[in-house]
Amino acid sequence: MKGVILAGGLGTRLHPLTKITNKHLLPLYDKPMIYYPIRTLVNAGVDDILVVTGGNNAGDFLRLLGSGAEFGLKGLQYAYQEKEGGIAQALSLAEHFAERERLVVMLGDNIIEGNIVKAVQDFSRQPSGAKILLKEVDNPQDYGVAEIRGDRIVQIVEKPKNPASRYAVIGIYLYDADVFDIVRTLKPSGRGELEITDVNNAYIARGTMTYDLLDGWWADAGASIDRLLKVNVLIYESGANKMTLQGGGGAG
Repeated sequence: MKGVILAGGLGTRLHPLTKITNKHLLPLYDKPMIYYPIRTLVNAGVDDILVVTGGNNAGDFLRLLGSGAEFGLKGLQYAYQEKEGGIAQALSLAEHFAERERLVVMLGDNIIEGNIVKAVQDFSRQPSGAKILLKEVDNPQDYGVAEIRGDRIVQIVEKPKNPASRYAVIGIYLYDADVFDIVRTLKPSGRGELEITDVNNAYIARGTMTYDLLDGWWADAGASIDRLLKVNVLIYESGANKMTLQGGGGAG
């Protein structure tokens, strides 16, 4: 299984910090932000990774990460997103890299306390389709929210006014090779982007979407300056990417 980290975007919610650098290169406690999703993937046994980025500071990723040897990677490649087109459009740039293998896709500003080992292992045994990770949150209206019936997700609604549950879809997605065919069928949303929620709903319509609940805390470090500060404190107080937590257990 290969890994894809989506690390593009303009980072406008973190201005002025991101006027001179990509948000994924900002420090989180004692490491650049991009180190954390790489470690999440490596801890789950993924050692071949593509970083998708863009903007004026894209070359800084190569200067920082190089070949990925520091993380014990078998391979670390880079792709450049020419312009903003949405998460699904950025993912489409990974098709050649994927070579029809299954993928673990992470948003580069999503940081977790624990790991996704169990989710990756379970997905490797899943016949086909996709798997997403959910986290119970206090403010589900700010995220894509999963409506669950029994043990199945029946739909995901992006930032609903009246959420069907408190389970947010976090920025970690596991896909089979069909994901690129699905992306090709998408039409831009009202904001002119190809939405990852539409990809996930396509898998739900096929009946091949599964989910796990994430243990430990989860944070979108790129959401705001205040959230960036909070994540720094969380990492300082409790650490991140710990192997003692098993991603895929109960929500918290």
